[in-house]
Amino acid sequence: MLVLFETSAGYAVFKLLDEKKLQEIENLYIDFESPEKAAKVLKLKQFEKFDDTTQALAAATATVEGKISKPLKKLLKRLVDPDVQEQLLVADSALGKAIKEKFSFDCLCNSSVQDLMRVIRSQADSLLQINEKELAAMRIGLAHSLSRYKLKFSPDKVDTMIVQAISLLDDLDKEVNNYIMRCKEWYGWHFPELAKIIQDNVAFCKTVQRIGYRTTAVELDLSDILPTDVEAQVKEAAEISMGTEISEEDITNIRHLCAQVIEISEYRAQLFEYLKNRMMAVAPNLTVLVGELVGARLISHAGS
Repeated sequence: MLVLFETSAGYAVFKLLDEKKLQEIENLYIDFESPEKAAKVLKLKQFEKFDDTTQALAAATATVEGKISKPLKKLLKRLVDPDVQEQLLVADSALGKAIKEKFSFDCLCNSSVQDLMRVIRSQADSLLQINEKELAAMRIGLAHSLSRYKLKFSPDKVDTMIVQAISLLDDLDKEVNNYIMRCKEWYGWHFPELAKIIQDNVAFCKTVQRIGYRTTAVELDLSDILPTDVEAQVKEAAEISMGTEISEEDITNIRHLCAQVIEISEYRAQLFEYLKNRMMAVAPNLTVLVGELVGARLISHAGS
């Protein structure tokens, strides 16, 4: 009876010296308490070492998908004996099925085999005669590579980008609303009429940045920010405003706050454009039916 054991360093095939041990699974851990005891139960028959992390990653992904990788195929070809029908213990049932179809092995995968694999792993470095530090380094390298592979090829990745974008869009809206409310209240002490005249938040902040003190509004050109009629109203209101006087330091801080609102608003517009493009690529029919924002929120709640 042979045991196929997968490690981050390569594929190993052990010979199970006492097949009765598989039926005495409750006490199996006792036979693997030390390397000396483990050596009496298992004997290394073949070991196919990976050339590098890239080959290890390819083998790991093949195993996950229930396929036979090239190193494993190479190893099993060396083990095939046409005259002897060997039983092969494997950890993965899908892989066992693939091996059975390709080679003449009678593959077995059950709870007893899983327990055997678990105790083999506890003495893997001594059974494989590999340096423990080397095995640990290969294990970490493979884990990192496999994580990157799963992130790169995640089928839910595009959905995830939409979910993150719509969540961030909502957060930005809340932040902008808080900032603009604070900005209007703060500047309202100096020029309370301005918030009633200019309804658009970005235009309001740009105007506040430009004029600073209300007394300078009459002399400034605001035509690149406001329509002609609104500009006239602002200048007229500035001359008769009932607001209080504020210091230069107050104006500086209000201007900084306005700059934050403008910057966030510009980023929000850029993010919305990104979301529109993503939605048209992932769910064009849904986007046409309900729009980008509602469609993105539906995907956020239910997935695509």
